[in-house]
Amino acid sequence: MRRMLLGLVAAVALAGATPAQEVLPPEPGIETTIQSQIDAFLRDDLDEAFGYAAPSIQGMFGTPQNFGAMVRNGYPMVWRPEDLRFGDLLDLPGGLAQTVIVTDGAGVEHWLEYRMTQTDAGWRIAGVRIVEAPGLNA
Repeated sequence: MRRMLLGLVAAVALAGATPAQEVLPPEPGIETTIQSQIDAFLRDDLDEAFGYAAPSIQGMFGTPQNFGAMVRNGYPMVWRPEDLRFGDLLDLPGGLAQTVIVTDGAGVEHWLEYRMTQTDAGWRIAGVRIVEAPGLNA
């Protein structure tokens, strides 16, 4: 419950902020990390998928099974996407954020912001939040 509350607080804080955003050129390492994690979810390989999470996320969930349950229940479009494409890579306060557009099995498009962190092992996913598609906030 505490973890969920902290995640909601962080999401609300990020959603309310309107930081300056600089669009960066694509970073193949970031795209590969995200795609590899999703491919692992599609194979139900929770150990591999968990390995693409940042150490802070791994510490929060403790086991690949706990992490997998969170993704399956909280982000079903990531668990079983029908299609995925990469949008802008943004330089935001606090780090880089990769926009990912996922289409679920029902054909619904979901826009996600993947917060990324560089580690000794390469790029890792430090958080994901659902964002509003551009042009829908009129």
